[in-house]
Amino acid sequence: MADSPSRAEIIDMLRQHVEAGCTDMLADAPVNHFDAPAPATHAAPPSEQPPKAMPEMPPMATPQAPPEHRIDTHDLVAKADNLEGLRQIMENFDGCALKKTAKNTVFCDGVSGANIMLIGEAPGQDEDRQGKPFVGRSGQLLDAMLAAIGISRSENLYISNVVPWRPPGNRTPSVDEIAMCKPFIDRHIALAKPTMLLLVGNISNKTLLDTQTGITKLRGQWQNYEADGLSIPALPLLHPAYILRRPETKADMWADLCSLQKRQAS
Repeated sequence: MADSPSRAEIIDMLRQHVEAGCTDMLADAPVNHFDAPAPATHAAPPSEQPPKAMPEMPPMATPQAPPEHRIDTHDLVAKADNLEGLRQIMENFDGCALKKTAKNTVFCDGVSGANIMLIGEAPGQDEDRQGKPFVGRSGQLLDAMLAAIGISRSENLYISNVVPWRPPGNRTPSVDEIAMCKPFIDRHIALAKPTMLLLVGNISNKTLLDTQTGITKLRGQWQNYEADGLSIPALPLLHPAYILRRPETKADMWADLCSLQKRQAS
């Protein structure tokens, strides 16, 4: 018989669940799945009469899920002529189901008007609670890595996300959710007027660079973000949550940050 896990191992497993976002309650009361099943009730004695044949029923049609209703948000965001106006439009928008389960609209953090704009994927649990992007464990790692090359959200960095509302359980946003939110981030970039973009993670790069190339192949290779007449240099970066899971990728991240530092100096 295998040894029971130690207290430290149990705490480590719980910590992994919390980092993965598995903290949402699914019922009002705990359920003991080890309880014995309730005894089956005895059926009534069969009738002495032979059962009547049931009429043959037509086959039931397989239920179909209703089609996704995608709201076009392009016209909505066009009404925003400054960042505060865009924030109000997003906070008043009720067309995305993610907003109904999120605590906050995570709009931005950092210095408005900074030359560098960093764009992540979607808020996690800590970000949803505080209403700011990259404030959890991965955000703290990101801050430390950027500080090593003189970049700080308190001085010269502006931060936002492709999706401003936390998906339940930190799941990946759906294709329709990303498509609905993309005009928000496109308008956000246009109003923030950065001269350089840092695109963090798979979703940010695939959405804003219109590519199917994965981040592990794209990272460190300068690209151009093109939208509404804008063309802005963009550097794809690994997500800090990925680096936390795979510490051996810190060297890759450091090489990419050195590339960023070199470009800033030129």
